[in-house]
Amino acid sequence: MNVEHIPVLLREVTEMLRPEQDGIYVDATIGPGGHAEGILQCAGNCTLIGIDRDEKAIERAKERLKNYRNIHLIRDSFSNIKAAVNSLGYDRVNGILLDLGVSALHLKSEGRGFSFLKDEALDMRMDQRQSFTAEDVINRYPEKDLATVIWQYGEERFSRKIAKAIVNARRRERIRSCMELAGIIEKAIRRRGRIHPATRTFQALRIEVNKELEELPAAIDAGAGLLAPEGRFCVISYHSLEDRIVKNAFKKLAKDGLFNIITKKPLVPGREEQQLNPSSRSAKLRVGEKI
Repeated sequence: MNVEHIPVLLREVTEMLRPEQDGIYVDATIGPGGHAEGILQCAGNCTLIGIDRDEKAIERAKERLKNYRNIHLIRDSFSNIKAAVNSLGYDRVNGILLDLGVSALHLKSEGRGFSFLKDEALDMRMDQRQSFTAEDVINRYPEKDLATVIWQYGEERFSRKIAKAIVNARRRERIRSCMELAGIIEKAIRRRGRIHPATRTFQALRIEVNKELEELPAAIDAGAGLLAPEGRFCVISYHSLEDRIVKNAFKKLAKDGLFNIITKKPLVPGREEQQLNPSSRSAKLRVGEKI
């Protein structure tokens, strides 16, 4: 399936990373390779290390970057960035990027179960080697735990109402598809404005299935240890939970005398980018520099 991927805040990322020809740069969430390609267009002779736990993403990135040299692609979680970089014989890098968003590859590809607009299995695994899926969360978690996940990770104020509706529905039969779950949520809470009632719940499920917020602090800590002096760490987040973790992690690194915070306030997409790519509207870019 040919899925268009538009990298978010690409100009800002390349300006902040400042790629140089002899540098080593890590895109630890390489996805289909849009940001990586932007880095290589700035410095074609640099070394680019791409990491992703999604096999399909690695395949797309490999195809997209096939005309560049010094490319290393590794299938792993971004929290394992240090081990991945060390495995290639490097102990210092000049720049790191984390883009925490879900790409069009996930939302539009068949059978991945990330979208409430598709009649497909509740999956949501970034790494298909993992057995635990969104269907497991929906059908196995006690009502109280389900409400907690939806509240904490989706910041959904109707979390208890949604959890109760899910539990009542699964008593009749196992909930298996994205559209089925979306329908249950839509009946439980009324639509308000343009945002679908299931949006926050699906975000919460994705985070829970992939343990995204648990991996983020570990990735920032490990990445900071890899950076050479004046190396930069760029992180793009898409909701307040992620952004808060990044902000606090960077503050701690600065307090410990390891970092200068380059972006006192996060960089956000301009109106033109938001119009061209509506999925960018919630993106925030924070940048730190190793002292």
